[in-house]
Amino acid sequence: MKLKTLFKSMTAVALSSALLIGSAFTANHQADAAQVSGKIVIAGSTALLPLTQQAAKEFKKMNPKVSIVVSGSSSIAGPQSVSKGVATIGACDWDATRAMGGFKAYSGLKAYKIAKIPFAVIVNKENPVKNLSVKQIQDIYAGKITNWKQIGGKDEEIVVVNRAKGSGTRVNFEAKILNGVSIKTSGDNYKEVQKSGEMVNAVTSNPNAIGFVDLAYVKGGIKAVDINGVKATTANAASGKYIFYGYGYLLTKGDAEGASKAFIDYMLSKKFQNGSLKKLKFIPVQ
Repeated sequence: MKLKTLFKSMTAVALSSALLIGSAFTANHQADAAQVSGKIVIAGSTALLPLTQQAAKEFKKMNPKVSIVVSGSSSIAGPQSVSKGVATIGACDWDATRAMGGFKAYSGLKAYKIAKIPFAVIVNKENPVKNLSVKQIQDIYAGKITNWKQIGGKDEEIVVVNRAKGSGTRVNFEAKILNGVSIKTSGDNYKEVQKSGEMVNAVTSNPNAIGFVDLAYVKGGIKAVDINGVKATTANAASGKYIFYGYGYLLTKGDAEGASKAFIDYMLSKKFQNGSLKKLKFIPVQ
């Protein structure tokens, strides 16, 4: 056999082997993925709920042997549920392994930063007010500004809507916007809601209401106002130009294991971080 012919034969064999190895690797990888099984129970933040629900839908499709239950009530329910053993993953709008917003640090938990969350101060879509300064928002929640006319709106009393204590959105609102300012928590024009969806309904149904929610919920009958002249966008939050944002965490008891680890790994994968996570108006952390 001539040298040139021998070289061609060796090259062909090498390529065939590489393809076989590649195919075997892909098949094994798919088999490993399909072998993930077990039960995942996620509880906690409603701000992160659109994200965890979408991730659960995609993860379940790839891993049909896994059972996933997702619920949202408040951020504080995340670390509490994991500590009590009633959830395998807790979703929280702050790192609950550290003290924050009047809440203790939860020892024995592992926190995984999963996304940057842009939040928004919201008003009814029919409200002509488009921009508020941080000072104006503080004065509204403190009860010093009580009529929309005082800040360029209609001659109507302002209805202040707040989240109940334990909400991660409230923790971030207090940290980034209120900056220690005491607010009123009672009165005819004060309303408190438990979940992000209830906040949206309260502001959608009342043209004089003001509230706050994460950007993923801003659609339909509500709109986000600019803060200090800066629009509430993921780009502005990513750059830090827009100040009202926080970080979302997933918490496990000790290091994540089994199906829970595989689920967290999926949420941190480039596919999810640059795909569904971005589409839902969150900002990647990977």
